[in-house]
Amino acid sequence: MALTLEQKKSVVAEVAEVAGQAFSAVAAEYCGLTVEQMTNLRRKAREGGVYLRVVKNTLARRAVQGTEFECISEGLTGPLVLAFSQEDPGGAARVVRDFAKEHQLLQVRFVSVAGEMLPAGEIDRLASLPTREQALATLMAVMKAPVEKLVRTLNEVPGKLVRTVAAIRDQKQQAA
Repeated sequence: MALTLEQKKSVVAEVAEVAGQAFSAVAAEYCGLTVEQMTNLRRKAREGGVYLRVVKNTLARRAVQGTEFECISEGLTGPLVLAFSQEDPGGAARVVRDFAKEHQLLQVRFVSVAGEMLPAGEIDRLASLPTREQALATLMAVMKAPVEKLVRTLNEVPGKLVRTVAAIRDQKQQAA
């Protein structure tokens, strides 16, 4: 079914809005996947905070103009599904990579992050980036470590004094 001009404009506007706020994008070829498999992919994408859309390439080119994903315009050929990470940079890469492991027909074509189009082999590197919660937990652990070490060091001074006084007391008791 052909889209009307108004429908095309709304698709371009929707994808442009998402691309303007996204951290990264992944494009994959989906030929041969069944409707049920695509539905499962969409469900997993929603759960992972990823915007997933099959868009005509000409509409996708217009949608990414003026965003940091403008670099992917040359790679938009063939039937592609676009996944945009909305919560963390590795979200789309994790969803697509995990789904592609189960379904060989989903072939990653390229990855885009920070205004650069990267080859499909970089998906593992992007997918291994920590989520926002993991990054915050790591940061907090790094910030907390020096304070804990200082507290332990300060606590050691009175502890050493107590042990020294106890040793002197034990010596005097044995001498008496």
